[in-house]
Amino acid sequence: MASEDLGRTLRRLRRLADLTQEELAERSDVSVDVIRQLEQRRKHSARLPTLHALANGLGVELTTLLGDPPAVASGESDGPRFVAVRRAIVPVLWGSPQQPVGPDFSLSGLRDRIADAWTQYHEAEFDTVMKSLPDLISEARSASVSGSSDDREAGFAALAKALQLGGHVAVRMGKTDLALTSLERAIGAAEKSSDRLLVPMIVNSTAWTYQRQGRLEDALAIALRAAADMKEAGRTGTADGLKVWGGLIMSAATSAARSGDYEQAAVMMETAEAEASRVSKLPVGSDNRMISVFSPSSVRIERVRLAVQYGHSAEALALAKGMRLSKDTPPSWRTWLLLDVARAHSDVGDAPGAVKTLESLRRVAPTWMQHHTLAVAIVRDLWALPNHPPGLRSLAEFLGVAD
Repeated sequence: MASEDLGRTLRRLRRLADLTQEELAERSDVSVDVIRQLEQRRKHSARLPTLHALANGLGVELTTLLGDPPAVASGESDGPRFVAVRRAIVPVLWGSPQQPVGPDFSLSGLRDRIADAWTQYHEAEFDTVMKSLPDLISEARSASVSGSSDDREAGFAALAKALQLGGHVAVRMGKTDLALTSLERAIGAAEKSSDRLLVPMIVNSTAWTYQRQGRLEDALAIALRAAADMKEAGRTGTADGLKVWGGLIMSAATSAARSGDYEQAAVMMETAEAEASRVSKLPVGSDNRMISVFSPSSVRIERVRLAVQYGHSAEALALAKGMRLSKDTPPSWRTWLLLDVARAHSDVGDAPGAVKTLESLRRVAPTWMQHHTLAVAIVRDLWALPNHPPGLRSLAEFLGVAD
């Protein structure tokens, strides 16, 4: 994999982790000379296994080291559209009081639009979400100060989900501090609603944001505490409640794995997968678009991802073999599964298997694949092999890495 900014990113992440080059070399089992050459930009490339090792040593996701793909058009993360999102999350100080909703307002209509925005988010339509999000947050704020006590509680529930979505969008834009502000305000709104599942759902989003900041202990602690509180309060007896609990357990497992405790993570995932089988047997809950993603399919996808990220590629392929995804699996999860399986094939030396999986990825998400640094890295590694399997040249030309 070649990247003009790899050395600069590596140096920045190493310093944030307060590691010397020698300490990173020891933690990652990568030669200090390789690290030095990358940081000094005397070397601009590294094989994918080396990048995996460096990411693990730094305690970050591989995409953090490679550079996350753009979520929206270049420049938009600081452009007018995102400024509007920022203003919606953090309104101007000493501004005018929030006005109540008008006579034509429909709370159910607002909830449907927020749910649609969550669907668009899961389909990686971030630009579309950013267009609608400021109005959704503003309308939800108005709903929270309008009508009867029950109406206001429902308005606060809508506001909580809109601000939670704002937190997710901010993370995708690389603005994790703004994300935490949005999520903190979302929890405040959730506490004024009558929906007891909202707070643990937003805690899960907060744990994910902490993970992105490298605060793995904090992420693990709040996810486990929220999951335990749900069990103690008896809130896992419905499909919705079990989904929220399961999402927290998967989040905790991810934090444990990234902290180096893959065994603990594997146990958590096995527990989650066993519990996920109960979802379809429980009373049907509310709108699935507004509830945490948790099913046997989603747990298995996450188990595959963790196995690949932490060097258990053969296990990942065994977990992925014969998988049948449920209809409620978001498209973005399906896309990530294909990329992770391609990584696993590449890591075990199965170049034809990697190419076949990448061809499937190209069919279902061509634009996403073109912008994803990890997809490009895998193809670059395959292209560097002396023997090219059928189909590789087409992929390499599609991604612009062919000679």
